[in-house]
Amino acid sequence: MPAVPDTRRCRCRRRCRRVRRGLLVVLTAGGAYLLARWLQARSPRTGLVWESPDPDPIPGPRDRDDGPTPVAERSITEPAGAPTATPAAPDPDGNPASWVEPVDGGCPPSHPVKAKLSSGIYHVPGGLSYDRTRPDRCYRDAAAAEADGLRAARR
Repeated sequence: MPAVPDTRRCRCRRRCRRVRRGLLVVLTAGGAYLLARWLQARSPRTGLVWESPDPDPIPGPRDRDDGPTPVAERSITEPAGAPTATPAAPDPDGNPASWVEPVDGGCPPSHPVKAKLSSGIYHVPGGLSYDRTRPDRCYRDAAAAEADGLRAARR
């Protein structure tokens, strides 16, 4: 009796070969991704932002072209256009100052709006993060905080 070829075994080999190749591709791509992230984490960060010294809207010859110059990054702790460091004096009409320093990590009842200068956000009483916010300043109302360039919390 002649030997009958085992077609089942042949299909299994092809399937196993495809699976192995697929796993090899996935593992190679994952290794390349991890290597790129590792190299990116080890790269030096200088904190400089490159800006053009003179954006010229009209094309043509320039007197001197040295390329971009480094500009120091803005301070993270105080946003651009941050309010002054001292509270405003009371109005001549006798109204209280628009903001005061926090007392023992909280705001006094006369100034209930909590503001964080590092994020540029203010929190009103009843907001989701109001209780856990440690304020940098306390405002008498939301309008005073917005006048100092802060925005309302989203929740």
